[in-house]
Amino acid sequence: MNAGVTGNLARTGRGRARRAANGSAAEGAARAGLAARGVIYLLVGILALQIAFGGGNRQADRGGALAELSDRPFGAVLLWALGAGLVGMALWRLSEAAFGVTGKDGHKAKKRLPAAARCVFYAFVAYSVLAFAAGAGGGGSSDRQSRDVTARVMEMPAGRWLVGAAGVAIVVAGVVIGVQALRRTYRKKMKLGGLSPRARLLVDVTGVGGGTARGIVFAAAGAFAVRAAVAYEPDRAKGLDDTLRSFARTPLGPWLLALVAAGLVLFGVFSFVLARRRRV
Repeated sequence: MNAGVTGNLARTGRGRARRAANGSAAEGAARAGLAARGVIYLLVGILALQIAFGGGNRQADRGGALAELSDRPFGAVLLWALGAGLVGMALWRLSEAAFGVTGKDGHKAKKRLPAAARCVFYAFVAYSVLAFAAGAGGGGSSDRQSRDVTARVMEMPAGRWLVGAAGVAIVVAGVVIGVQALRRTYRKKMKLGGLSPRARLLVDVTGVGGGTARGIVFAAAGAFAVRAAVAYEPDRAKGLDDTLRSFARTPLGPWLLALVAAGLVLFGVFSFVLARRRRV
């Protein structure tokens, strides 16, 4: 078999794999994953709102959201469904990393590498949700996890610098998320044709408000990691729950926490909108 035939076969195989990745199965996985993400953000936002107004006895993080879901009717079924949706999200991001992202320059490394990072992240989240559903833990405190991971990294050679660099990266990611939300860049990835003015307003209110709040939370969490590295004190790192509670300790008090929490609720709703309207 000559090189030309071999090359043609290889290209044909890649084309078939790409079409499979972009087919209905991958699309279904993506939409299920976006909906699952929406559930988590919606619950975390509601828990944070309860904290802001002096109620609630659960942490406003993924563990608290899973515990809240497990107490609902058919909670076990809902948890397994949530975990399956997040597995779908991880597989969708894997297909983007392997075959390219939808949109302009989607085949380039600058788009595919972030997709690979998202795949790893959502694979971890899916594992934690499925472990919780199976009764094997996985829904622990984000604050304790953050402190433990920070402490372990700081014990490594140049660990202090690694924590600081990771914190800066999270701050930058938060700023990018917030700016992109304010600029409404999400519109480029959505199918908005045929939507009424009221529906478009819903997309923008949830997209801008939700994305901005999400970016603020990311940036704040990254800032705490940087502070922990500078002070060389792992306990200064904060998970999602402690990061959210820190907003209530600002001069604006619980009202700032309530505002950010409402934004996370909006992002949960926006994720549901994406599950219906995003280009995959």
